Amino acid sequence: MSFPRQSARTRRFTLGAPRGITIAPDGSAVLFLRSRGGTDPVTCLWRLDPATGEETLLADPARLNVDEGDLPAEERARRERAREAAGGIVAYTTDDAVRKAVFALAGQLFLVDLASGAVRQLDAVTPVFDPRLDPRGGRVAYVAERSLHVIDLATGADTVVARPESPQISCGLAEFIAAEEMGRMRGYWWSPDGRNLLVARVDETPVQRWHIADPANPERPAQEVAYPAAGTANAIVSLSIVTAEGTGRAAVAWDRGMYPYLVCASWNERGPLIVVQTRDQRTLRVLNVDDLDGETTVEHADHDSIWLEIVSGVPARTSSGALVWTLDDDGTRRLTVGGEPVTPEGLQVRSVLGVQGASVLFTASQEPTEVHVWTYSPEGGVTRLTEEPGVYSGVRAGEVTVLTGSTLGSTRSRTWIHGTGVEISNLAEQPVITPDVALFSAGQREIRTAVLLPSGFDPASGERLPVLMDPYGGPHAQRVLAVGRMYCEAQWLADQGFAVVIADGRGSAGRGPVWERTIAGDFCDVVLEDQIAALQAAAERYPLDLDRVAIRGWSFGGFLAALAVLRRPDVFHAAVAGAPVTDWRLYDTHYTERYLGHPDEEPEAYVANSLIEDAPKLERPLMIIHGLADDNVVAAHTLRLSSALLAAGRPHTVLPLSGVTHMTPQEVVAENLLHLQVSFLKDALAAR
Repeated sequence: MSFPRQSARTRRFTLGAPRGITIAPDGSAVLFLRSRGGTDPVTCLWRLDPATGEETLLADPARLNVDEGDLPAEERARRERAREAAGGIVAYTTDDAVRKAVFALAGQLFLVDLASGAVRQLDAVTPVFDPRLDPRGGRVAYVAERSLHVIDLATGADTVVARPESPQISCGLAEFIAAEEMGRMRGYWWSPDGRNLLVARVDETPVQRWHIADPANPERPAQEVAYPAAGTANAIVSLSIVTAEGTGRAAVAWDRGMYPYLVCASWNERGPLIVVQTRDQRTLRVLNVDDLDGETTVEHADHDSIWLEIVSGVPARTSSGALVWTLDDDGTRRLTVGGEPVTPEGLQVRSVLGVQGASVLFTASQEPTEVHVWTYSPEGGVTRLTEEPGVYSGVRAGEVTVLTGSTLGSTRSRTWIHGTGVEISNLAEQPVITPDVALFSAGQREIRTAVLLPSGFDPASGERLPVLMDPYGGPHAQRVLAVGRMYCEAQWLADQGFAVVIADGRGSAGRGPVWERTIAGDFCDVVLEDQIAALQAAAERYPLDLDRVAIRGWSFGGFLAALAVLRRPDVFHAAVAGAPVTDWRLYDTHYTERYLGHPDEEPEAYVANSLIEDAPKLERPLMIIHGLADDNVVAAHTLRLSSALLAAGRPHTVLPLSGVTHMTPQEVVAENLLHLQVSFLKDALAAR
């Protein structure tokens, strides 16, 4: 089997790998999600016995006689926001004791007794979305028809506890901005005693409506999407506290005019805790919520003159009530407990994984290409749990810690119980290709860079290789990490006759707040400068032909690829731009305004970062690829750039993908896209 086909069939080798770990607090069981094999897209729910390593299949969609062909619209949207490529049971929740679990499958609601393994379907209003057991295990909440329901498991009674007043309003759902940009995928939270819920009400009335049509099927109506583009109105988000019986309601009070963004929420024994943010994202407030009357008090306040990054897992509390948060201290993002930094300078905190007692489990980087799991406790200080260079995460409950990690020397992740020899089996396929990647730091800024050469290529042969730059290049995402699986596609591209160069320049994650904020107001000059610096540094180490340099990318990487041939045709000689953002006024509020400001206040930033303005400059071959069903970077980006190029008389190629979203999980599409890109780039460079 060819690598492109294998990669497409295995969803880039993610199928069959365990994920979604939950640990019973008494250490008796570990729950996880996994499909039955490396090409099976149907995810099942499993249990592991930590003492013996025995795995038990708890819930298999194939046995539940449910047709998953027509997913609820909310679930399709959630999977797109989460970049979920598999099917089946892709999410579940448990009670605190991990005795029961619930999940939705094809809009139906299922309950699992984890002791007996019995699975039964619950009578619920369908389609069901985001079911969650209360911490005590007596009730299940879920969203259906944009309303929040609660089922009493003892009686079967189903009560609507929060109902919207109009079709433009929802109760218990996360709005687009929260799910796509803040990492908040949910819209309600149980109280620890299971008696009350904190519920988000989302009013999309002021949000502009866009219509995404399927030109290949003109008989189908266009999909209407509430899309808050930069400078336009956001959804109005509020919170209320309701009882599980639906008999009471208290509105949560905060200045929503000043702080329109609800970043996250949680509820523990000390009450609800929420984080709100100003629209310019320079100020955050952590608020305590009175669970009786909804009044709020400020627990913590943060401000930065450029922007504040949202860090996953905070705020949290220790058992003593101390707030767990992060502090951007010059060039270091540090962990704080009770207001005091507890991690050293130079250790960049990535996320908080959990808090147990006074101990904090978190991820952090000393070297940007590695992400390790660490613990902090007042007695032991800061300790690293993972050793071999790689990227790791973890979950902890009671005395059990489950770690998951990928290393440079392996194309498979490993999931194991820390301190034991017990592993959860990874059934993912081994790639038919073995990447041979070299990582180095390029130039004075030590830009982390990866280089892959064709298999068997002899650098001493005297042959100079055409170059394919393959970056993302923007905020958050990293392409240069000590993870072997990440370079399989790059090795395949190299084996087509290229030297593949991947670089994480300024603005990317893992290097601290100063590095991240260098791109404020400028997606172009700084980002492009670092790609060129990495290319030149790679050419000093390897036999690269700098007269034949191509670049490709997707999303921000697509923007960067098109930018490269438009503004630096002296360096870049051909480009493939996948789903590129071409006009930042068409991208969403939270992401775009963080970096470029509000377009009414910073109009020059939007002009300077627009590819549309550069259309007359094109003199190199450019292929633009876009999914016509993309509701994140809509196809209008590509169509407007293409129109501008046509108006300027600039030849270019556009490849529209019917029915494809911002992801390309379809097997045939994903495979053939690789072949078409390589063919285009080879022809373009051969013509030089």
